[in-house]
This record gives sequence, structure tokens and C-alpha cells, in this order.
Amino acid sequence: MNINLPSFNVKNLIKEAGHSLSRAVQLTEEKLGTTERTEYDQEFQTLAEHADATKLWTEKIVKNTESVLVPNPQNRVEDFIFEKIDKSKPQRLSNLEHLALDMIEAGGDFGQDVPYGQVLIKVGQAEQKLGHCERDFIGSTSICFTQPLRTFLEGDMKIITKERGLLESKR
Repeated sequence: MNINLPSFNVKNLIKEAGHSLSRAVQLTEEKLGTTERTEYDQEFQTLAEHADATKLWTEKIVKNTESVLVPNPQNRVEDFIFEKIDKSKPQRLSNLEHLALDMIEAGGDFGQDVPYGQVLIKVGQAEQKLGHCERDFIGSTSICFTQPLRTFLEGDMKIITKERGLLESKR
């Protein structure tokens, strides 16, 4: 029976163990206050602060933009879930479109030959156009504004955070 076991480099194993032990000692001394922490370069600190501020403000802007575009929190959660399971979002009528339909229906009930009915139908049609414009605006804002910001947060900012964590652990 021929079993191939991975070859262990004992020197590397001892070196890594020593490094981990010295890192644990350094962290303990830093927490207890018996040793000074190695400070970052001023330029790096400035970049790190800038990255933190960029991440914070970008997250706030995305969240607030979405809450303005889709004010109903239930709809935002539903859209988020549909987005995560790669399903298309349901087409909902906006408040303007609901109002438009009600006005057109009321105008039809009053009659097109009655001035009040005519006005309700015309205003309802205008509300319908506004509703379609609002839907187009929400869609284009999502594609052209919030999606790129989300991509930045999920891509570049994750890399920055990961690299910073690695640097912190190596320090």
C-alpha cells in the first residue's frame, strides 16, 4: 500500500508558530497598555479615514436614495428579496397611477359629456403620464446611480476593508 502524505516543512511550521506567538504577545501587551502600538504612516492614516468616510457616506446615500424612490419599506424589502433570488420585481402601480385610474373611472361614471367627468378624465390621464414618468425615473436612477454605488461598495470597498484587515493583523 502506497500512501502519499503531504510533506511538512518543520522549519516553516516552527517559524509560523513563533510568528503567531509573538503576534499574540504583542496584541496582549497593546491591550494591557504595557507597550506602544506601532503607528501607521500619516499618509496611510489619511487614506484610511478617507476610505471610511467614503464607505459611510456611500452607504447612507444609497439607502436614502432608495427610500426616496420607493418610500414603502415593505416594497423595498420585497424588491431586495426578489433581487437576491434573481427574480424580476413585481410591477406595482405607483400612487399616482392608482389616483389616475380612480379619476378616469370616476370620470367615466359621471359621463364624458359632463364637465366634471371630462376634467376628471383629463386629469387622470395626466396623472397616468406622471406615473409612467415616475416609474421610468425610478428605473433609470436604479440602473445609473444606485447600482454603480452598490457595485463599488460590494467590490472595491470590500477589497479595501479586507486588505486593511490583513495589514492590521500583520502589524
